[in-house]
Parts: sequence; C-alpha cells; structure tokens
Amino acid sequence: MDHSVLPNTLLTALICFGVLISIWRSRGAKLPFIRRIAGLNAIDEAIGRATEMGRPILLQPGLGGIDVVTLQALSILCYVARSAAKFGNKIMMPVADSAFLTVAQEAVRDAYSAEDRAEYYDPDSVRFLTDRQFAFASGVAGLINRDQVAATFLFGWYYAESLIIAENACQVGAIQVAGTPSTTQLPFLIAACDYVIIGDEFYAASAYLTRDPTLVGSVVGQDYGKIIILAIVMVGIIIGSVLGPHTFWSNWWDALWWTKRILGGH
Repeated sequence: MDHSVLPNTLLTALICFGVLISIWRSRGAKLPFIRRIAGLNAIDEAIGRATEMGRPILLQPGLGGIDVVTLQALSILCYVARSAAKFGNKIMMPVADSAFLTVAQEAVRDAYSAEDRAEYYDPDSVRFLTDRQFAFASGVAGLINRDQVAATFLFGWYYAESLIIAENACQVGAIQVAGTPSTTQLPFLIAACDYVIIGDEFYAASAYLTRDPTLVGSVVGQDYGKIIILAIVMVGIIIGSVLGPHTFWSNWWDALWWTKRILGGH
C-alpha cells in the first residue's frame, strides 16, 4: 500500500467529519455567521425596482447543461423567482439546453407554488431558444430590448457571449447581478454589471439566501476544512525551509516523523 494514501485519507475523513459536525450544530443551535455578500443583498433591491417600473425580470442560468454549476445557478434564480412571485413580477428565463428546460420549468413552478402563487406561473416564461452560442446571445439580447427588462440575474457558465448579454441589459438601464465560476468572463461581467458574485461566493449563495441549516453548516464546515489545509501547508513550508527539501519532502511519513521530532517526541 502506498504510504501517501493513508494521510490523504485521514485528512479527507477529518474534513468530512468537521462538515457533519458543523451541520449538526447548525440544526440544533443558532445559525453560524456568514458574512454579508453585497451582490446577493441587491436582489431585493433589483426586484423592488422592477416592481415599481412595471417591467419584467430576466433570469439566465448560463449555457451549461445539467451539471453542478447550472443547478446551483438554478437554485439562486428560483429564490429570485419566489421573490418576484410575491409582487406579481413577470419573469423570463431563456435556456440554451433542451434537457435542462424541463428541470428549469419544474423548479420555477415549484417556486411559485411555495409562495401560493401557482396560478400566476406562465409556462412560456421559461423557454428554450437555441443551443448555438451566439444565436442564443442574440435571442436573449432581443428579449432584453423588446421587453425593456428592469433587472437581470446572470448565474451559471458563461463564455464569449457574456458581454453581449450584459451590455444589452446595461443599455436598457437594467440592474444586473451576475455570478459565474468562469474566471475568463469575470472581467467582462464586472465591467458591465452592477454586482458580481466571485469565487466561492457563487457556491455559498444558496446557503446565504435561504439560511437553510444544512447548507449553512456545510459552508461553515468546508471553511474549517480550508483552514486546516492552510495550516498544514504553512507548517510544511516552515519545516521544509528549515530542514531542506531533500531531507523532508520524500513522503508524508518523513514529514510526520520530523514534526514529531521537532515537537519533542521520540
């Protein structure tokens, strides 16, 4: 058995155990603190502005299919749909994947039902345009300009079409909140949008918005895991710098042996 497998397994088990403990504590006690995320706090502001103006809201889950990023984007957009349903706002959700269409329709329908507004749900509000990148961008741009949307929420996978969509929404004066794990498109979204969710904020958004104990506990537990990994890296750097790479970095067992020796063990 490779000696490097055991420490990695132990570290993974430790992080998983920490996440489970954090979820358990969140369910039974006061929710842990999650710092304020300005972009997510702006959601209610954008919906309120659309209500005052009597103009629709655009929800767009990117160009991805049924994957983790797109489903996370859908959970954020469903929160927006629930808030819009309270005030009777018209929403539009164009999608670029035909397989994802049914999932999105059911999710938005459930969002309306959760607010006892099922009769206000319009099946045509969630529609499939095309799976061609720039044809899709053109279609979304057309919706934005024809309906003069008051707010846009862009979450999910975005590529070269991101600036086309965001710039058209900017031209009609819409408040824009965006978030994507695609680092190559973040500069364009930052340039054209009012608020952008960056990095891990994208994945923590569901916990932040819903305050569900399981989601909040999971996010906090993962943060503790990151702290543990960072501490291990820092200790390794310090010990490696003192002892040199050839005597320390051969494998994990050497690292543990040297750490024990420095701390006074035998």
